Amino acid sequence: MTTDNTNDKARPVATRTDDRHIFGPRPLGALIPPLVRPVFKKRAPATAQVLADWEAIMGPSISAVTTPRKLFAGTLTIACVGPVAMELQHLAPTLIGRINAHMGAIVVSRLRFVQDLQPPVPPQPQRRPATAAAHDAVAALPEGPLRDALESLGRMVLSTPPARRR
Repeated sequence: MTTDNTNDKARPVATRTDDRHIFGPRPLGALIPPLVRPVFKKRAPATAQVLADWEAIMGPSISAVTTPRKLFAGTLTIACVGPVAMELQHLAPTLIGRINAHMGAIVVSRLRFVQDLQPPVPPQPQRRPATAAAHDAVAALPEGPLRDALESLGRMVLSTPPARRR
């Protein structure tokens, strides 16, 4: 910091633009880095993309028996069930090629396989829409505010995931 000697009192003058507070609209790009920095310290963007796109990268057969765990220093740790690890070790160059082609850069240079006790959780079957099920449940009631209220309650209960219904 420097001082401005034009007045009799010494005043500090900001030399960095970061010290100023900007009033008014700011570009969205200026707000994003401070928000995502803590998240990227915990998990790199490449790791997040590999985890999110795992089924698209590997295909349904391999992604059904594997789960990516961690990507660190070019080594991707993959959890798999039973004897699948041996088969995947033979396919390692192909898998690395698929991952790097999907990412558009060389992100993975080595695969590490770990045994997982449980297979990945299969996707849950599709449920009936909550609106149709709630309407069918109150179809025997006469028209009126009670029926409307019960149908609305049924829609809310049926649209809430089972894990949150406690």
